[in-house]
Amino acid sequence: MKNPPVKIGLFGIGLDTYWPQFSGLRERLEGYLAQVQQKLSDLGPDVVNAGLVDSVDKAFDAGRLFRQQDVSVIFLYVTTYALSSTVLPVVQRARVPVIILNLSPQASIDYASFNAMSDRTAMTGEWLAYCAACPVPEIANVFKRAGIPFHQVTGMLHDDPVCWKEISEWVEAARVANALFYNRMGCMGHYYSGMLDIYSDLTQQYAHFGGHIELIEVEELATHRKSVTEQEALERVALFREVFDVQSDCPPAELHKAAVTSVALDRLVQYYSLGSMAYYYKGTGNPENETAIASIILGNSWLTANGVPVAGEYEIKNAQAMKIMDLFGAGGSFTEYYAMDFRDDVVLMGHDGPGHIAIAEGKTKVRPLGVYHGKVGSGLSVEMSVKNGPVTLLSVAERSGGKLMLLLAEAHSVPGPVLQIGNTNSRYRFSIGARRFVNEWNSHGPAHHCAVGVGHISTKIEKLGALLDMDVVKVC
Repeated sequence: MKNPPVKIGLFGIGLDTYWPQFSGLRERLEGYLAQVQQKLSDLGPDVVNAGLVDSVDKAFDAGRLFRQQDVSVIFLYVTTYALSSTVLPVVQRARVPVIILNLSPQASIDYASFNAMSDRTAMTGEWLAYCAACPVPEIANVFKRAGIPFHQVTGMLHDDPVCWKEISEWVEAARVANALFYNRMGCMGHYYSGMLDIYSDLTQQYAHFGGHIELIEVEELATHRKSVTEQEALERVALFREVFDVQSDCPPAELHKAAVTSVALDRLVQYYSLGSMAYYYKGTGNPENETAIASIILGNSWLTANGVPVAGEYEIKNAQAMKIMDLFGAGGSFTEYYAMDFRDDVVLMGHDGPGHIAIAEGKTKVRPLGVYHGKVGSGLSVEMSVKNGPVTLLSVAERSGGKLMLLLAEAHSVPGPVLQIGNTNSRYRFSIGARRFVNEWNSHGPAHHCAVGVGHISTKIEKLGALLDMDVVKVC
């Protein structure tokens, strides 16, 4: 589906009673509001600026504007004291998350210059230009009593990188939430029989993330394979040899099969406008289906590295987690516990099937496997480790009662020996130690899969959870 750009609602607040009393105050505050608009626009979104709301009538107009413009989130810039009655109608009508920007125009008032002013009225006007913090408790009180969730950023309009990093993360979280709402996920095949933790309530996926889920038959992929030309297959083989480290013992016939399936996958993704996918299929009893599934790993790895993350074993929740990581620019590779190394205090994690080759440490190897353990067939698989450095793990976990939560942890991918078994495999070190991490992660009851991406992005994911009204638990 077409993903429209995220729209951010912005309005400042003031009190119309002040304008005839304090010359130049409104124009000064409107100037500050224009600076906030420019800073937000520089972060990438479309900004819908409702202006300086200083009366009840303007509040209703602003709420109507934001609703008509389909904004994803509202930034309420507190410029000076304002009545809460001029704020509440805006957010009530728009019905989207609101972030209060409590931003001072400077680090502090120039007390000496201020107190040297001879005109008391002018002094009050000057003070009101710094009065952003004054109405925030009133606004927060009314939002709480009205049942309106809100978030706050407190800092300075300029020269405050901490403050503006937080604001940029809110904008980025809004962008990701918007993209998830318009994402179309393909679910091809069926669940891995007996793997109860991965079974998902699809309606809850809609309820929490929006988007659309397309149920796809494996026969569709097999049919697309038939239309792939020899030239297209040879070109994809050449691409594979360029982007992968294809090992010398890989049979050319298997590489050709993988190339055909990869082109077919691209067509399937294009046909359904997919932004992510989960798949699993036994393929027994139908040679065409079995060939399609057995040769799918390289093509799915290529898709995952190019904005269409693919989760194996029909793990729909983890396809969502991978998509979140990908939208944040962190990658998002399919992974699970492999083993624990108590000597080095690390957890080995990886998975068979597709990997995110764009976040690999070095070039991803392609190896032949005589058997896909626990699955039907044989063929080519990928072997990679996630880039050494900071990483974030994310799980979309389903609680009893069906409500979803986001479970995350920050760690480091570290060098060291891994299992060279033709699967993804990395070593992760956690600040709380391997033993405590495993116990605490498991205590929240996630499925045994999760997504791993590069960088420490827990603060971004926490903001996304806030915008989606989902609980977020950070283990470390």
